[in-house]
Amino acid sequence: MKNFVYNIPTKVYFGKDQLCHLAESLSVYGKRVLLTYGGGSIKKVGLYDTVMKELNAGGFQVFELSGIEPNPRIDSVRKGAQLCKDENIDVILAVGGGSTLDASKWMAAGACVDHDPWDFFQSPRKPLNGALPLVTILTLSATGSEMDGGGVISNPETNDKMGRMEDILYPRVSFLDPCNTFTVSPYQTACGAADILSHIIEEYFNAEEGNLFMIDSIMEALMKTVVKYAPIALAQPDNYEARANLMWASSWAINGFIKAGKTTAWSCHPMEHQLSAYYDITHGLGLAILTPRWMKHCMKALPETTQKFAEFAVNVFDVDKNLPAAEAALAGVAALEKFLFEDLKLTSNLTDLNIGREHFADMAQKAVEGGTMKAYVALSSDDVADIYEACL
Repeated sequence: MKNFVYNIPTKVYFGKDQLCHLAESLSVYGKRVLLTYGGGSIKKVGLYDTVMKELNAGGFQVFELSGIEPNPRIDSVRKGAQLCKDENIDVILAVGGGSTLDASKWMAAGACVDHDPWDFFQSPRKPLNGALPLVTILTLSATGSEMDGGGVISNPETNDKMGRMEDILYPRVSFLDPCNTFTVSPYQTACGAADILSHIIEEYFNAEEGNLFMIDSIMEALMKTVVKYAPIALAQPDNYEARANLMWASSWAINGFIKAGKTTAWSCHPMEHQLSAYYDITHGLGLAILTPRWMKHCMKALPETTQKFAEFAVNVFDVDKNLPAAEAALAGVAALEKFLFEDLKLTSNLTDLNIGREHFADMAQKAVEGGTMKAYVALSSDDVADIYEACL
């Protein structure tokens, strides 16, 4: 296996009633706080009042930016970055799910430069010149943005959705209270579970030699955790054990631990980014639709991958280990489809979302960045277009 460096600078307060540490966490960075959040659900459930009580008691001067969209827009990043500059913000406090956290990371970076924040994503990408400190309060288990240095931003004007990872964007402190996810809708809970699974799958299916057995085993345990607890969270939204397991699995799915030196590119995320860039669908739903079709494409295009898919089937979905590898592998894909589309009740195809093939060629070209996606199984634009077609 390859050498790697692992460093997580994020301090996590996990569990109930941890916001008593909010003021001390923010005070390290200053008293002028930009509070960011989405459409206002944090007000409906009372979390906003709880946060403001802590901020007022701590003597902070609070500025607010609400309305951050799902698939967060570059315009929201621009507004936040400018507000940070205008009001001399010391620290950003992001309260919400991955969209709010992602947008807030790039506000933090945009506040430290004079150019348009979209220049961080356009080729040639401009470097970061620092970032304001970020503290997060998570309300949705999905993206893992509470414990990583990445953020994905959409630009509707160009039909682009782009992500970037930078160490400087790791949250300094994250508050993870499973109770804050009790009111998440069944649909968003299901999409979040699909997103968590996809983060693990992108690393689990890896073409490089010398992977760690330990890491593979942990990934299988994380996937089994999602498969076990997501249906419980759907049936019992206030089940603390289920919500806690999903929340912690979400963080560890993409905080760099399971990567362990792997450099193979991801597959389903670049393809899904084009779906949500063109059609603004929920990220986790797009991943759920794409992933089983990608798996079938991999086995057909490169039969030697079948053994790894068979291991996935046996170790995650308890498929009979005595089956021939090809049969076990297909049974694993079928089990995944059952989990996503029956247990989680997610839409199983693009046609039912009124998505046709009219943009597939352009989307496929963007997904492979005009070349070949050097992933678990290399994908050309034609391959990607074929996978989109299989999703109809």
